[in-house]
Amino acid sequence: MTKTVLILGGNGKIGKHCAEAFWNADWSVRHYKRGTDMRQAAQGADVIINGLNPPNYHNWAKLIPEITAQVIDAAQSSGATVIIPGNVYCFGDEGGVWDETTPHRPVTEKGQIRADMEAAYRAAGVQTIILRAGNFIDPNRDGDVYSMLMVAKAHKGRLTALAGPDVMQAYAYVPDWARAALALAEKRMQLAAFEDIPFPGHSFTTRDVQDVLEHRLGRKMKISRFPWWLVSLASPFNELMREFRKMRYLFETSHQLSSEKFDQLLPAFHATDLEEVIMAGLSADIHPDQMVRTGGAAFAAE
Repeated sequence: MTKTVLILGGNGKIGKHCAEAFWNADWSVRHYKRGTDMRQAAQGADVIINGLNPPNYHNWAKLIPEITAQVIDAAQSSGATVIIPGNVYCFGDEGGVWDETTPHRPVTEKGQIRADMEAAYRAAGVQTIILRAGNFIDPNRDGDVYSMLMVAKAHKGRLTALAGPDVMQAYAYVPDWARAALALAEKRMQLAAFEDIPFPGHSFTTRDVQDVLEHRLGRKMKISRFPWWLVSLASPFNELMREFRKMRYLFETSHQLSSEKFDQLLPAFHATDLEEVIMAGLSADIHPDQMVRTGGAAFAAE
């Protein structure tokens, strides 16, 4: 019997990689067209991937509750399981290893909005899987902070640290997240009505990125601090800068996501190698003819 997934936000990083992962696993893949009847689109779907998110942090207080209500209605009418890319905004600014038991103590409006969103799914009674991740890394460099800021100038020998270079951050390689979403979709009948599953992905510091790139690119990498003062200056005039400034605390909060629950549910899952993930944001900057082969690994020529 054909399994069907409805992708919400098919043009975004989550939607694109999930569509590929589910298609490759012989699922029937549907894409939701914004502005159409989501309840109708969900009929016959086994799983809904909710990749919808207002771009550039725009008007979350209004738009996220509206999206949530739509998705819940579609899931209730179709009986589909909803899988959501959760984030870590709900945990606040107390660092450490965060897991499904970590209290939700949001310190920003966006964190509270996301916490309220998750509570709405839990209360609605539709099967919901929150696959919670840290900073996304998209090999297509589709609007993620890692490629846009941290390694954007790596081809010039410079990295940008959004906090101290030794602050640990959780990262999720989007193709890995999509494969995990697929694996959970295929065992959804064995899961609870509401599952909060941390996606461990990879955790590393800017210093770790420096070490990998110096080895792989064969050159020294200088770390510079991100100019938050410029963001502060632009904040009164630019919504994205204003909202991004509010997230500074997260980049300064050293954290990781626990692997315990994830490993119990998906013991055979293998994440992409850390060095490959770190290199993923560079492919547009390092031209293929600049790479040389040494011992089976790729290095950039001086």
